[in-house]
Amino acid sequence: MSIRILPDHLVNQIAAGEVVERPVSAVKELVENSLDAGALHITVSVEQGGKNLVRVIDDGAGIPAGDLVLALQRHATSKIGSLEDLEQVATMGFRGEALPSIASVARLDLASRHASEPHGWAVKVRQGLISEPEPHAIQAGTRVEVADLFYNTPARRKFLRAERTEFTHIDGILRRFALARFDVSWVLEHNGRTVMRHEPADTRSRQEKRLAGVFGEEFLPHAITVEEAQGGLSLRGWVAEPRYNRAQSDRQFFFVNERAVRDRVIAHAVRKAFADVLYHGRHPAFALYLELPPAAVDVNVHPQKQEVRFRDAHMVHDFLFSALHRALASVGAGAGMVRPGMPLTGTVPVERYGAGSSGQSRAQVNLGLPVSEQIAAYQKVLGAAAHQSPSGPAPDAADIPPLGFALAQLHGVYILSQNAAGLVLTDMHAAHERITYERLKSRAAAENIRSQRLLVPLNVQLSGGEADLAEQWRGQLAACGLVYDRSGPESVLLREMPALLAQADGARLLRDVLSDLAQHGDSSRVDAESHEILSSMACHGSVRANRQLSIAEMNALLRDMEQTERSGQCNHGRPTWVQLDLSTLDRLFLRGR
Repeated sequence: MSIRILPDHLVNQIAAGEVVERPVSAVKELVENSLDAGALHITVSVEQGGKNLVRVIDDGAGIPAGDLVLALQRHATSKIGSLEDLEQVATMGFRGEALPSIASVARLDLASRHASEPHGWAVKVRQGLISEPEPHAIQAGTRVEVADLFYNTPARRKFLRAERTEFTHIDGILRRFALARFDVSWVLEHNGRTVMRHEPADTRSRQEKRLAGVFGEEFLPHAITVEEAQGGLSLRGWVAEPRYNRAQSDRQFFFVNERAVRDRVIAHAVRKAFADVLYHGRHPAFALYLELPPAAVDVNVHPQKQEVRFRDAHMVHDFLFSALHRALASVGAGAGMVRPGMPLTGTVPVERYGAGSSGQSRAQVNLGLPVSEQIAAYQKVLGAAAHQSPSGPAPDAADIPPLGFALAQLHGVYILSQNAAGLVLTDMHAAHERITYERLKSRAAAENIRSQRLLVPLNVQLSGGEADLAEQWRGQLAACGLVYDRSGPESVLLREMPALLAQADGARLLRDVLSDLAQHGDSSRVDAESHEILSSMACHGSVRANRQLSIAEMNALLRDMEQTERSGQCNHGRPTWVQLDLSTLDRLFLRGR
């Protein structure tokens, strides 16, 4: 065939293939237009899962009568006017493709009234033909109705799923919008029935109520508040402590400048922060909001604007990881679980609890012992604690530490203790494992990563790009214990490795590190491998099941838990302790009924 220009209607239908995949795509585009118009009240009504009807009504600025027809033209927008505007997009939409694309595959009715006009105007689009504007009775704002989606493209319509499936997608995206914009009221109706209603959340309690409506009531008791700012970046929101986790990643919401996104840099930073506190195969839950200058992020990299590209991905990654890492580190044994806001170390010195030997031994453990001897030193601490007796008067309820005082040992595995809230069960092996692991990590970090020279240098074959990357990162990797020289266009000569990883496969380790650097601009592979060894050392060196501990030993272990970061889980992600409050115990025994 000869070359020819496609008709506008066919061009719009082709564009609709990128913009409108299913009813939820139309909902997303229309709601984003409403938000950009400054709407504070948005109602979304759908029928048959959105296949028969999608209606979005807002109280935004409205469209002037003279712009009504123009708004339905392709690439017509009021949101950008130059390349400079495109490089710092601050609105949800900006391409001007949504309305004409939707109108090309559905029957679209558009009615709007600008605040400065006495009445509204309405137009209809059928088969790409736009009617003349007509006066229409409508309050200030805009109403868009999309009927019979894909009625003129049967091949596309037959790929739509069942009504329930399509509505589930719409319900999910409206919940994300509700989390993104607490200042907006949201209503979702399906087949004439209201299924979701959120009033504006202008206070923290109302925001948490909306959060519970999306996550479920069980999320908030486990939520940690995050609020960090650094170098033009700001992160706020909620992240669940590791013991609250999911089999799927369906409770993960991340917003960049109020836009819900999926991004590899973000995902990697989150995984790294949860690396040694989350049980294998489980997923964390969070609602996090990252704000940064619009010029620092490119939102024009995905047809549906679901992905972004950061100008400085390495800086964003490090900021997210450090913020989440600090938030998770603050969750020690009992923090926020027994009494909200209670400090990790309790309110009186640990010596008052009969754990003075533990406090003294902590100095001994850190007096320059090699990391391989720290476990044995700590076990001596517990042995010494057995001969100590509690000193000082018994503290009152206000002074009881988070994990309380030891009462007994159950089956040589669990420590039973009493705190202000009730009964605490502690897995002594898991608890000791976390304590030892954190001390080993601190010791290794203080000594830096020592390298060990290989007896015979290892020739590692790489691709040309990997060899160039290795040369570029040579100094940084040397600081991590990987010392090598470029030996050819596609090879390097590995001369030294981290001492802790002397038995590891050096070629595989280097290739994995370079792969991380190529993909994320960052690699924690050496740390991960080192921590795995330290984790194994901590596991094998911790107190074992069926070892009988004295009351003093148990109290010493509990006090150390309270002063150890991330002590709510062992380094394999298993919980170290469980709280049974008095109300729970009363329910078990039907007290008060």
